[in-house]
Amino acid sequence: MKATNITIKIESDLALEARVLAAKRGTSLSRLVAEQLMVIVREDQIYAAAKRGALRRLTRGYDLNWEKPENRKDLHDRESLR
Repeated sequence: MKATNITIKIESDLALEARVLAAKRGTSLSRLVAEQLMVIVREDQIYAAAKRGALRRLTRGYDLNWEKPENRKDLHDRESLR
């Protein structure tokens, strides 16, 4: 996969802290930011896939083995059995 350079603007204090954090982790600031972006994108993709699946299930519906009562009395009789 081809890498693309990007430019971002952040507060200088944050940049310094981020460089220190990257050094503590033995990586570059660029790699640290790229890894965090990958995590965010992956989480978004997982969420989107789960949402699509849930919407598919809602569209398809569930078979609850429910049968429409023939009349109102049957419905009330069934409720009294609970």
